[in-house]
Amino acid sequence: MKHIVIIATGGTIAGSGEFGKAAEYAAGRFSVEEILKSVPAIRSLASIQTIQLCNVDSNEMNQQRWIKLRDQIHEVAKDPQTDGIVVTHGTDTLEETAFFLNLTLHTDIPIVLTGSMRPATSASADGPMNLYQAVALAASDQAKGAGVLAVFSDTIYSGRDIRKTNSYKTDAFEIDHFGSLGYMRDDQVYFLNRSKRAHTLTSPFSDLKIEHFPKVNIAYWHCDGDEETLRALCQNAKGLVIAGSGSGNYSKVWQKTIHELAKDHLIVRASRVPKGIVFDSAFFDPDHDTISAFTFPAHKARILLMLAMMKTGDKEKIQNWFETL
Repeated sequence: MKHIVIIATGGTIAGSGEFGKAAEYAAGRFSVEEILKSVPAIRSLASIQTIQLCNVDSNEMNQQRWIKLRDQIHEVAKDPQTDGIVVTHGTDTLEETAFFLNLTLHTDIPIVLTGSMRPATSASADGPMNLYQAVALAASDQAKGAGVLAVFSDTIYSGRDIRKTNSYKTDAFEIDHFGSLGYMRDDQVYFLNRSKRAHTLTSPFSDLKIEHFPKVNIAYWHCDGDEETLRALCQNAKGLVIAGSGSGNYSKVWQKTIHELAKDHLIVRASRVPKGIVFDSAFFDPDHDTISAFTFPAHKARILLMLAMMKTGDKEKIQNWFETL
């Protein structure tokens, strides 16, 4: 029997509210051991070990908790008895944690994130099945070397591409037009695709010793956006990500200000549009002041830029990572 370690961080899957209701609840109230009581069949899939890393709403996840989680995963993965790891996590920021781990973990054992949209006390809570399938996926030989994964509502997602696209439905995640990696039926795993992008052991950031991150902020473009916003966000920051309209677009006022700020900051052009690719733009960035985010939304572009800045300040090299990772 495989040995799976569940590292719990809190979230809605550990949430508590009025019995039967899915709204108005507090995340991170139940321990991982209490959650497991609702999934007795899970121990038929693997021998289970649990670690309660923290118990918070995922909006309280931060860089220091990312580092702590990464270190904990590396420590657990060193044990030759560990066959796979499941991380329970709140859904609001799960995609950021998954992306960070996908780029920085130095292991090829299965790492699977999951959570829930309904608290443990609601009617038809989705957490038990998601956790059951996450353990089944982590115990599958097919998941080894596949990078950081996530499983929700019978679907297997890549940590690179997963995005939360619905604020309340149980089927809350998508991967846009790139497609999921596969699906699950109960405890059966069916992979249809594999990520061709560098991750985990092949990522250029898997060898990083991370103690803190360079400061990078996000500026959201909207009509009448003023230059003071950009200047304020660049104060005490090393980098900036622009969530532009369309394919990373913004006004001439912002173009001029970004041209000035790019002399001392690394600036990435991303898009507030949920689908598409941000390429180099001769019209909106005629002086090539920015790095194009390619397929990454602003919040993931921020993570990649922070990691890249720990390695280099070379804009061309960073641009290559955005296009190839």
